[in-house]
Amino acid sequence: MTAVLLPAPPATTSPWRSAPFRYLLAGRTLIGLGSAITPVAMALAVLHLGGSATELGLVVAAYALVDVVTTLFAGVLGDRFPRTLLMRGAAMLACVSQTVVALTLATDSATVPMLAAMSAVNGALAAISSPASRAVVPQTVPAPALPSAISLLRLSQNTAMVLGFSLAGVLVALFGPGWAIAVDAFTFLASALCFTAMRLPATSEPAPPATSMLHDLTAGAREVFRHTWLWLLIAQALIYHLIYGGIQGVLGPVHITSLFGGAAWGWSLAALMTGFMAGGLITLRYRPSRMLLSGTAWLSLTACFPLAMALPVPLWVILAGAFLHGLGLEIFSVNWDLAIQQNIAPDKLARVFAFDQVGSFVMRPLGLALTGPIAARVGDRTWLLVAATVMTAATVTALTPTSVRTLRRRTDT
Repeated sequence: MTAVLLPAPPATTSPWRSAPFRYLLAGRTLIGLGSAITPVAMALAVLHLGGSATELGLVVAAYALVDVVTTLFAGVLGDRFPRTLLMRGAAMLACVSQTVVALTLATDSATVPMLAAMSAVNGALAAISSPASRAVVPQTVPAPALPSAISLLRLSQNTAMVLGFSLAGVLVALFGPGWAIAVDAFTFLASALCFTAMRLPATSEPAPPATSMLHDLTAGAREVFRHTWLWLLIAQALIYHLIYGGIQGVLGPVHITSLFGGAAWGWSLAALMTGFMAGGLITLRYRPSRMLLSGTAWLSLTACFPLAMALPVPLWVILAGAFLHGLGLEIFSVNWDLAIQQNIAPDKLARVFAFDQVGSFVMRPLGLALTGPIAARVGDRTWLLVAATVMTAATVTALTPTSVRTLRRRTDT
């Protein structure tokens, strides 16, 4: 595995020179801030309403399930229509839905089923925006600036999420979960204004639809299966999210809160996001020529978080495991996004990103729904050890195929 430590990119390759990129960066950063506050606030809201770990899992699973179901169609829309239109429309509607959730929590009229229903609505809106917001990146910067743009976007979002996770527990403790989610509603409104201000060249927007949605979905699927490294790592991500999704969404908050108190889970997520930030900083300079080999090797660090939670250790060890998890996942994610951007045609990008998201997350609702009952039966620590083992095995297996080990970064970008 060879890698190159590059100097800071010259101004001619800096994405900061592009106004559309700056608006995209601001909008996605704002969404990252609010979206980090909501999971903590929602989890504590369900628990405060008397909900169990299983009910919390169902609320989170409602979001994930609708997100998965909607994403494939959103990918087709992202290749058919102006991507900025989809992004700002979804942000405005998400502002409305989160305002409704905030009001019901603030007035003590919320119920667990209602929170699950609104979670499903937010999952659909997130799905509409996600493929378009990933596929639009090459439209905002020249090709030489693309690697830096990907790293900066992820770094800014993760920085915002560190702040959001750190603030979430404080906001809930001081003002209640309703006001915490109201902050999320405001960030969606501000991001919609940023996406409205984006001005892309008319020729770079997707062409109007000329075929059926089924035809476009089939073409996107063919493109995914044309690249062995692509569908293989999507399958690896499916296993990761099946196992780890329930730990972060259900078991982690309950287990860590019972051991160290309510604020500890927020700090664990903050440590996770700090790892993301560190990984993002590394990718600004560290650019391995065999990007998927390097990224997947770093991905093995994700097992550190569930392993640390499974052991009888002090909180700082668990925070260290969360940091290493985020570090490895971020270095992989930047190289993964760049691999797709460099090897997939622009008119299929949104669909490929949609298949990536669906393939990765399709089993997450099942993991969220089953983690509570399984952990209750076998014990929290036992299930956390099983999760760490499975995650490690899946990552090692993903390193074996030649297509993963040999895909190289294009030097013309």
